[in-house]
Amino acid sequence: MVALAAGVFSGGDDGGSGPKSSSGGKGVAIPPVQETDLKKAAAPAGCTVAAPAIEGNTHEDKNFSASDYKTNPPTSGNHNPVWYQDGEYAPGNTPRLGELVHPLEHGRIELQYKKGTPSQTVKQLESLFKELDDGYHMLLFENTTDMPSAVAATAWGHSVTCPAMNDKVFDALRAFRTSFINKGPEVVP
Repeated sequence: MVALAAGVFSGGDDGGSGPKSSSGGKGVAIPPVQETDLKKAAAPAGCTVAAPAIEGNTHEDKNFSASDYKTNPPTSGNHNPVWYQDGEYAPGNTPRLGELVHPLEHGRIELQYKKGTPSQTVKQLESLFKELDDGYHMLLFENTTDMPSAVAATAWGHSVTCPAMNDKVFDALRAFRTSFINKGPEVVP
C-alpha cells in the first residue's frame, strides 16, 4: 500500500522540497493499459476531454477559491507565487487552490478525486500515480472545489473529467498524462 505524505509542503519557484512517497509496495492492482490515444480512451470511460481558454497567469498573494476560476477543477488562471511540489497529498491535506494552479503552469499533471471517494478508489489512484514514473511531475490529491466529476486530471489549459470511476478511466488518465506532461508555459525541472 502507498503511504501518503502527512504534511503539506510548499516551495517557491526554485523547486523547494515537497511530499515524498514512502511506498514500499506495489499498491493495489489496476487494469493494464488497453488504449493509449486520449480521445479513444476517454470515450468508453465516459470522460470528457476539454481545452478551455487560458484565464490568466498572474501571481497574486490572495486566498483563491473555486469562484475565481471558470473551470472546475481549474486548468489555468491567476495563482499564488508559491507552488506545491510534486507528490501525493493525503485526503484532508490538500494544498491551497492558488498554490495548486501554479504547478499546472510549470507543466505538471494533477490527478484529483472528489471528496468522499471510497478508500479503494484512492488506493487505485495511488497505484496509478506510482505506475506513471513514480509520479514524475505530478500531484495526486483530494479535490476541494466541489468538482462535479468523480475523478479528473488537469494540465495547463486542459482537462479530462470523469463523472464516475470505472476500469476504463485509468487509460484516460494515462493518456492525458502522456499528452500534456511538461507542456505548460513555464516548464520547471
